[in-house]
Amino acid sequence: MNKRSAVLLGGALLTMSILSACSSGSDKGSARSEAAATGAAPAAAQTAAKPVTLKFYTWDNESNQIARQKMIDAFHAKYPNVTVQNVSLVPGNSVESMKKMDVLMSSGEEVDVLEYGNIDETLARASAGVLAPLDEFYANGNVNPEEDYYINPKANGKYYATMLTSSPYFVLINEDALKEANLSLPSFDWTWDDFREYAKKLSKGDGNDKRYGAYFHTWGEYTNLIAYSDLKSPYLTTDLKPGFNDPSFAYFFNLRRAMEKDDKSAKPLADVVGAKLSYITEYLNGKAAMLATAPFMLDNVMNKEKYPHTFKSVIAPLPRSSKNGELGITNIGGSYVAVASNSKHKQEAYDFIRYMTTEQEARLELSGYKKADPKAIVERLYGKAADIIDVTTLQATIFDKKVKTNFDPAVSVPYGNQLKGVLEKGFSKFMLDNTTAEEAQKWMMDESDKIAKQNSK
Repeated sequence: MNKRSAVLLGGALLTMSILSACSSGSDKGSARSEAAATGAAPAAAQTAAKPVTLKFYTWDNESNQIARQKMIDAFHAKYPNVTVQNVSLVPGNSVESMKKMDVLMSSGEEVDVLEYGNIDETLARASAGVLAPLDEFYANGNVNPEEDYYINPKANGKYYATMLTSSPYFVLINEDALKEANLSLPSFDWTWDDFREYAKKLSKGDGNDKRYGAYFHTWGEYTNLIAYSDLKSPYLTTDLKPGFNDPSFAYFFNLRRAMEKDDKSAKPLADVVGAKLSYITEYLNGKAAMLATAPFMLDNVMNKEKYPHTFKSVIAPLPRSSKNGELGITNIGGSYVAVASNSKHKQEAYDFIRYMTTEQEARLELSGYKKADPKAIVERLYGKAADIIDVTTLQATIFDKKVKTNFDPAVSVPYGNQLKGVLEKGFSKFMLDNTTAEEAQKWMMDESDKIAKQNSK
């Protein structure tokens, strides 16, 4: 996998131009022009082409399905011979949907386009041979993916997916709770130690009525957000060896334990796991005042019918690792779309994923496409919810020139999803079995070594 420089957000995004909509036409010249602009093959844009139906597998919830359908309808208008069926496997749950997709594909189910929630899951499927390489399609469309997308999943030197969404992490804060505690909105110079102090002051009440200062979900990201933002990989060193012995793991593990056990300012992990709590309802029901999250959460904030609430959410940067830590470092996640290797309509499937990743007028989230205008997208997506989302602090947080991530997609392995599982289990052992951070780190290093050896055979 080729080395890339760190993924930048903010200043770089502000310089990108708005994607110009390509005019459609029924003649072959117009079809070629549109294909050159989008990276699609000319034949796919011709209205005389044979009718094709694509099955697109997602985890869209009800509100996302409505928005996604607008994008699909726009695609249909440009490619009238192609019909796309949006099949949501487990609405609102990307992890379970990906598992269900694996079962469907292994059983021979017809699949054309798939969406994956992170790069590790994408690379795992690429290495397993269930995704089609995109290099030939990129070449035919004169597309340079490194110039077009922030992160490009590669395996064995080939491209296997395009970046659909870009999700920079930030901290959502209940503005009412912030004012009640007489606290100012944190700036880029706050640290995780400051986050802990804020959580103490934002906590209120007892028992079932308690409002915790912060909520951490069960995902690997929440076990050590420093690793996901400051390191080249949250699991590996630059020479692709297990990296769980990095000092940031002991620091963040102990921070989480102190907030839960000593300060009682974070919901106990045992309760989160035992009651299968939702980060969405914990925050929007006022049970937690702060939530480290990403733009995917904002759709839920806007859905007042499903999650009734009246407080406004203000947005702060993700805390830096220490007072000496670099300002603006954050975790930038994203979702990816790929073509199934057994698809009978690979060209049309590629045309669809290329359209979805470059089209901007019906976007569901921030784009992984470098040439998009993110400010315009944010205003269109969230401007109508100004009473419950502070768009000013959102834009100031995610588009500041300081914002970037140190994550390097080249520092990855096909079994990265297994390493994430080791991290989650190691953290659970630390929190629930009362081991030391050092003992948990040793266990994670040993388990990672076993996985690496198994995958090298």
